[in-house]
Amino acid sequence: MAEMVPNPLYTALGDALRSVEPLVQQIEKGVEAPYQAFYSGNVWTGPAAKRFEGQFTRYRTLVRGSGERVVTELRQALARTPREVTEEEAKMIIRRYGLA
Repeated sequence: MAEMVPNPLYTALGDALRSVEPLVQQIEKGVEAPYQAFYSGNVWTGPAAKRFEGQFTRYRTLVRGSGERVVTELRQALARTPREVTEEEAKMIIRRYGLA
């Protein structure tokens, strides 16, 4: 039986998830603070503000949804990826994805 070794793709996906999650949270917080400030009514009012409100809400939704999708995709890929593979498979994965 072939000896099993850690899957380099599993490791890379885990590293990517650990890198991306805090960035997504940072982006969401960066959008949320001005969004909440805008809705306080103390930043901007009037007809132009009403038009901007619709755009801002759409962009906030897009940013939040995109971040969630990225994290979800990484989590799903990690869940589908075996933790261990044969040594030969590990070598092929390293070559295929340019992992070191």
